[in-house]
Amino acid sequence: MPEPNDDYTPLPLSERMQRGDLMAAACPSREVLKHVTSRWGVLVLIALESGTLRFSELRRTIGGVSERMLAQTLQWLEGDGLVKRTAHDVVPPHVDYSLTPLGREAAEKVRLLADWIEFNLPRIAEGWANRQDAAAD
Repeated sequence: MPEPNDDYTPLPLSERMQRGDLMAAACPSREVLKHVTSRWGVLVLIALESGTLRFSELRRTIGGVSERMLAQTLQWLEGDGLVKRTAHDVVPPHVDYSLTPLGREAAEKVRLLADWIEFNLPRIAEGWANRQDAAAD
């Protein structure tokens, strides 16, 4: 990795493709970024940090998420290898969701962002109030 004062040397295409380039419109990492940083993606990852949960438990833990959005988010995160879905062969059907090792890493990262937002919410709210005051003038 070049130092800040070094001349920038572009990476060869093969290395860029292997590593990913979020700034490129066609980069597949953007899909993963969308899944992980969506409102429901962040909340699912944080909720599953505490351990394995069933769908209904996840839905109760994450207030305001519809069944459809939760199911879609879980499918995305499972497809990205972040969430493990375990179906038990019982009646009625019983499905558990848990984080994979990769999912635990992602959850740790998004939790840091969520914690930062929670901690700074009063400052953020000041910005909202200032914007409303300016719009009223």
